[in-house]
Amino acid sequence: MSHSLTAVTAIGESLVDVIVGSGEAPSVEHPGGSPMNIALGLARLNRPVSLVTHIGDDARGAAIAEHLSEAGVSLAAGSIRDEPSSTATAYLKADGSADYVFDLRWSLPLGLSIDDAVLDGSEIVHVGSIGAFLEPGGSTVVSLLRQLVDSERPPLICFDPNMRPSIVTDHEAALARFEQIASLAGIVKLSDEDAEWLYPELGLEAVVEHILRLGVGLVTLTLGSAGAMLATRSLRLTVAGIVVEVADTIGAGDSFMSALIDFIAELRDEGVSTADLRSGHAFDAALLTDIGDYAVRCAAITVSRPGANPPTRAEIGYPPKGPRAS
Repeated sequence: MSHSLTAVTAIGESLVDVIVGSGEAPSVEHPGGSPMNIALGLARLNRPVSLVTHIGDDARGAAIAEHLSEAGVSLAAGSIRDEPSSTATAYLKADGSADYVFDLRWSLPLGLSIDDAVLDGSEIVHVGSIGAFLEPGGSTVVSLLRQLVDSERPPLICFDPNMRPSIVTDHEAALARFEQIASLAGIVKLSDEDAEWLYPELGLEAVVEHILRLGVGLVTLTLGSAGAMLATRSLRLTVAGIVVEVADTIGAGDSFMSALIDFIAELRDEGVSTADLRSGHAFDAALLTDIGDYAVRCAAITVSRPGANPPTRAEIGYPPKGPRAS
């Protein structure tokens, strides 16, 4: 039986990653930004996805728009602005990790409302990273999410803070914003580094417990090469990482998040209710294990090659359920 696939809207920054290697090699530019990477990852998994973002009307903005178009991501109206595109310069270290320097602008398209087609047609809305915290856009993201949650057909909100302490330097304000958005979300994913920065006084399991108490249905905590923890109010388990030769870690968390959202959307495709996903009641141990394995596998492919280059549906060879037509 054929049915339409659950559509996702991602909201947040797009930028150009300028990669500066540790040796003598020239710098390389790639389109990037966590929400953009997540939208791209979803499109490569053949999931219908739109991106509400902020890019410049310049050569770098054109490169981002082309990158998204080639993957099949729909760019929301008003996302292109008459100003320079944002950049993130990544200085690669010998172990493949990166230090970042940012030049950023972020706001929502003027007049965007919950009645716009890009939001009205989506059952899952993802927000995160710089776009959730950097003003003036961050506050309007919160306002928009509140309106969506209070609407007649509230979508499932997914949130990945993807903290950047070099940009979001006010810890108290960042923690307040994180909890504001998490309390509106059904699904929250964060890394062990995010958890340690947000809640330095808590251990990782206590952080997960705290976030669940904010009303989140499913919390996933990525643990780098050690895999990921997945938790609902009644279940907690860890899935193992996959050993690969690491090219760099750029986009690994974003690829994990794309796969997580894709699997959740697949459950919606099959008729699992948004309410059961939001509350966490939809998940048992076997399902959490499948979700974690799928997301870890997508992330492992991404770290095995340079830049934020998430896998396609054909590459992953591990669809959450059945094969999906492109």
